[in-house]
Amino acid sequence: MSPSATDSNKTERRRRLRWWPAAAIGIAALVALTWIWSAEVSHEAVRTVRTAMVVIVSLLLLLLWWMLASGLRWRARWLGLAAVVLVGFLLRSLVAYEGVDGNLVPILRWSWTSRTVPEISGSGSGLHTVTVAGAETDFPQFLGPNRDARLPGPRLSTDWTQHPPEELWKQPIGLGWSSFAIAGELAVTQEQRGSRQLVVAYQLRSGEVVWVHTDQGSFQSALGGDGPRATPTVSREGRVYTLSPRGLLNCLELETGKLLWQRNIETENAAGGMRWGRSSSPLLVDDLVVVNPGGSPHRSLAAYRQLSGELVWTSGNAVTSYASPTLLTLLGRPQIVMVNQQMVTAHSPDDGRILWEQAFPSGQPHCSQPVAVADDLVFVSSGYGIGSRLFRISPGEDGKYRSETVWESRGLKTKFTNTVLHKGSIYGLDEGILVCLDPETGRRRWKRGRYGHGQLILVGDLLLITSEQGEVALVEANPERYQEVARFPALDGITWNTPALSGDLLLVRNHQEAAAYKLPVAQ
Repeated sequence: MSPSATDSNKTERRRRLRWWPAAAIGIAALVALTWIWSAEVSHEAVRTVRTAMVVIVSLLLLLLWWMLASGLRWRARWLGLAAVVLVGFLLRSLVAYEGVDGNLVPILRWSWTSRTVPEISGSGSGLHTVTVAGAETDFPQFLGPNRDARLPGPRLSTDWTQHPPEELWKQPIGLGWSSFAIAGELAVTQEQRGSRQLVVAYQLRSGEVVWVHTDQGSFQSALGGDGPRATPTVSREGRVYTLSPRGLLNCLELETGKLLWQRNIETENAAGGMRWGRSSSPLLVDDLVVVNPGGSPHRSLAAYRQLSGELVWTSGNAVTSYASPTLLTLLGRPQIVMVNQQMVTAHSPDDGRILWEQAFPSGQPHCSQPVAVADDLVFVSSGYGIGSRLFRISPGEDGKYRSETVWESRGLKTKFTNTVLHKGSIYGLDEGILVCLDPETGRRRWKRGRYGHGQLILVGDLLLITSEQGEVALVEANPERYQEVARFPALDGITWNTPALSGDLLLVRNHQEAAAYKLPVAQ
């Protein structure tokens, strides 16, 4: 064989695809993904992040293999690289990023299906007179009349096959994770349209806009979504209190939306902005409206006069998180209990004085509300691998109290959702799966049913759950077993907002649409 033929054969062999490095990269990636999805993790978002890292590193290694070790001609390598760039450009043009779900999984849509929310004016042609708050069926604040996600009724029918929920209206809505507060014939929520932060009052049964209050400014978060987070609070005297993501505390007239007063709790209390936006709903106690700035010393809580907006007291040094202040009665005494970033604190409503505090540290947000399990027991829960704790409160000295941790458990790890107490059991979503927890021991009674990072409220003996995917389900609040009895699709898109129920009228919303349904009631 001539030297030229030998050189030609060697060149041909060098030009053959050297596939084994790519196979090794693929096998290594498969092994890593298998380990990620079979190993115990503190929360599901960890799996998502680790999976993304494996995929990105694997793709980069494959690109390096193609360019440096594939054995192909350089012309073929450059053509392959050009094809990859072209595909990436096409995907970028055709697919739009819309955010992430509760486990940080990206939400994508075709770019030509972009959603546009129409602008709305300051008033509609709806009601001429408005029934103010105070009706028995009002849902005037976050998580209902008592801010505990519990309603005594109505007695809902569970036969949604023969008697499905009736859709009264469904329509686009502005961005945000705020929920509805219902007072009489009005449903009030917060939303973002363009560069405007809005408080909007809708007619309960028609969805028609009654009035709009506007503040300039917007809030964006690539991971957490855009728009306001807090839910309005409506007083019995007919005033609406709202808190924007950047700290604007508004007092509005319920009937007209007229601005009565406005304060900025961030600037007034030397508090910095919050990464995910302020999510706390204002709490009304006596003649005060209480919020949690979490700013300079003695500013973790602040109380303003409901009627005038005058600052009455500030208290506490705790760094704020994303839960809302709530009023609990412990040892026979009303106390404002606040889940902060590193601790749980209780304050006197009169002057804000700290009554007790208990460590509840985390490097991630606390979002769930505290629950009074008994006259001397407080239950708290958080996601991101933290879990739940039970605190016992006992009399102390100088009008204060002592607190101690009874137990710690990872049996229930709430993330965006809240928990509800019913007949000696606690129900909540543990990383998206419904759990029944024994509050005496912290142990699970059962864990069943996947609802994602949705929300729940208790109606009688039924749990009404809105799933992260926008479905509404009814589940028996039964410590002995899990039993889902009804389900229907209510909304499209990721749904983190808490539902609101006024009598048999259910209001649900997410960051793109809102709807009202008339639920069947048992005869």
